[in-house]
Amino acid sequence: MKIGCPTEIKPQEFRVGMTPNAAQEAVSHGHEVIIQAGAGIGAGFDDAAYEATGATIIDTAAEVFATADMIVKVKEPQAAERKMLREGQLLFTYLHLAPDEAQTRDLLASGCTAIAYETVTDRSGGLPLLAPMSEVAGRLAPQVGAWTLQKANGGRGVLMGGVPGVGPARVIVIGGGVVGTHAARIAAGMGADVTVLDRSLPRLRYLDDVFGGTFKTGYSSAGLLEELLPLADMVIGAVLIPGAAAPKLVRRDQFGMMKPGAVLVDVAIDQGGCFETSKATTHQDPIYEVDGIMHYCVANMPGAVARTSTLALGNATMPFMLALADKGWKQACAEDRHLLNGLNVHAGQLTYAAVGEALGIESVHPESLL
Repeated sequence: MKIGCPTEIKPQEFRVGMTPNAAQEAVSHGHEVIIQAGAGIGAGFDDAAYEATGATIIDTAAEVFATADMIVKVKEPQAAERKMLREGQLLFTYLHLAPDEAQTRDLLASGCTAIAYETVTDRSGGLPLLAPMSEVAGRLAPQVGAWTLQKANGGRGVLMGGVPGVGPARVIVIGGGVVGTHAARIAAGMGADVTVLDRSLPRLRYLDDVFGGTFKTGYSSAGLLEELLPLADMVIGAVLIPGAAAPKLVRRDQFGMMKPGAVLVDVAIDQGGCFETSKATTHQDPIYEVDGIMHYCVANMPGAVARTSTLALGNATMPFMLALADKGWKQACAEDRHLLNGLNVHAGQLTYAAVGEALGIESVHPESLL
């Protein structure tokens, strides 16, 4: 199979879909790997590193899309990239279709087969291709939130860990999954007073057992959130419903009960965001203010630490990428139902029910296509 990896074109996206190690593995399996010139520079991989693995460097994205049987990316294809997809081509990347009707309809019109990293599952019910970036985004969230809290950036001017005689920032983390756990660990490590909210009692027990008194936990409810919002200096939104739009957990009419200059960090923004006033921002212009409350809603947070993120993502995606290349998507998905859960679009048909429900588009069961 010809595997193509174009340069990411989303603003300030420095990651790359394939590491040189992944390229080498694919070549050793007998596949042809085509990398767009400069695709890995942002993550610290020059063209020579790919050429040393046996990959071919091609100048333009148009050539990559025209040549490759499978396109491996990081972020969802942008409008210009979607125009280059063709019938029968396999796309393997993050998609986040539920809040993005334009992308969904373009993928359906292209006739391609699209497998989304974020809906591939594993035996334990986890999301193995989303988890590495959730870990990165979770660890970044308190860091970027602390920066936003600085007065010069519009925040309250509160130091996360406080100082002797002055209390620390109070941080509320909504969601105790991968993102929330990592966010809570880092925020607590910075000295903040942290509370994690979740609706799974087993998960709350796990967090208490593993982390002890590092941070507090609470059963997530509208009532408890209203009690905590007036106390919070920072709220980190870390909720996820796989493949579906994120629920709106903090409303604009609640901002009046919050401290002026408090910060909302929406890590769920890829799935539409979990705050009513969330809108996607970029690393170049990451924050904005609504009714005195600061918002950080960068849609590709892990892109800020591109080398770490690329290596972590490459480690997770490589086995699936090789299975798709070695067997073709149909056989690979037939043999691995967890990979089949990643199938979102095939030949003009939507194959992920949660996306169909979010967008009002009819979907088919992916097993019917095998």
